[in-house]
Amino acid sequence: MARILIHSLIFSPDAVSTAYLMADLAKELQNLGHSITVLTTAPHYNAVASEMNVQPLENVSSGLYRSNLDGIAVWHISMNERTASVSVRSLDYLNFHWKSLRWGWSFRNAFDLVIAPSPPLSIGLIAWMIARWHRAKCVYNVQEVYPDFAIHQGLVKNHLIIWALKKLECFVYNRSSAVTTIAERFTRVIAPRCAQPGKVHTIPNFVDTDFYRPLPRDNPFAREHHLTDGFVVMYAGNIGIAQDWSAVLYAAETLRHEPIRFVILGDGTRRMWLHKEVAKRKLYNILLLGYQSRERMAEINASCDVATICMAPKAGWDGFPSKIYTTLACGKPSIVSTEEDSELAQIIRHSQCGAIVPVEDNVAYVAAVLAAYNNRAHLPVEGQRGRAFVEKYYSKKAVAQQYDQLIQSLL
Repeated sequence: MARILIHSLIFSPDAVSTAYLMADLAKELQNLGHSITVLTTAPHYNAVASEMNVQPLENVSSGLYRSNLDGIAVWHISMNERTASVSVRSLDYLNFHWKSLRWGWSFRNAFDLVIAPSPPLSIGLIAWMIARWHRAKCVYNVQEVYPDFAIHQGLVKNHLIIWALKKLECFVYNRSSAVTTIAERFTRVIAPRCAQPGKVHTIPNFVDTDFYRPLPRDNPFAREHHLTDGFVVMYAGNIGIAQDWSAVLYAAETLRHEPIRFVILGDGTRRMWLHKEVAKRKLYNILLLGYQSRERMAEINASCDVATICMAPKAGWDGFPSKIYTTLACGKPSIVSTEEDSELAQIIRHSQCGAIVPVEDNVAYVAAVLAAYNNRAHLPVEGQRGRAFVEKYYSKKAVAQQYDQLIQSLL
């Protein structure tokens, strides 16, 4: 079996979805017999004491820590707390990349394969350099299409920088031994940019169907926040630039006299803005809660009647909210606002569990919420379809086996 280095910007015990995802992948590959090592940052995105206590970090040297995850050695490079500033984040990435190279070059022929999930795009370059030093193969995993996402969301506007990022993108694709994407749409976009389109493989993200499961609507979390009565529309996840909150705010204003509540849980760069908007508009039918521990997520998902995800314009083309798998696994339909040809829309159509609303069509979003409310007796049946869908196609074991097959073919 292979000696694999997972080189990821985010990893456990950072309490964020990408960290959980990469940790689950590492453990599944280890279960399949591979030897796994992880190189990542110290928790900086969402450091939570309970997670840190389970996986404590030991100081190895200045700016370098080590932890253990079920027998997997995890090396952490110190990182500043996350910020909305693109320039500050770029400097942090440079620091992480330089220290990653130094760490990688301190070993020799220690790995057969390096797996590097994006973002950032530049991690693909560093992973390739580490792989060359170890005479190893390199797999670049596309979680978001860069630089497309940054360009479409207005994060990068300088033409020279855009040119440089596109050159870097092509370099990473063509130097990697294989490129994996989490969505068929991503594969269709990326393949023409590769000299060898056949090296691009679609391997989706996955969900822990044992952990995320249907639970009773009346549960401790629902009682704690008075969610047992009325109709609840819920979003749980990152509150950032990839989401568009205009539809939810408009729906809350329009439906303020209906027995419908909107619950938003999470943290992110736009959380304070959203909090101010809710207060300014006096939207008492919106409940804003902060970060919640992962251990309660199945219970939290059970506390709503329908979930919701509202993507910013074009964000559904370049990114994919894997949280849709967790809500489906918990047996909850979703109302999603996204482009018709996005991967998120495809998941809703194929699972037959939820409704799709055009981006920035606030009136259609309100209509979808009202339709769900008026047909609430049928929502559990939709939820059962969603649960069966993820069990068949997106379980941890099914996806890990796809990675295992790719690893075997490369080595």
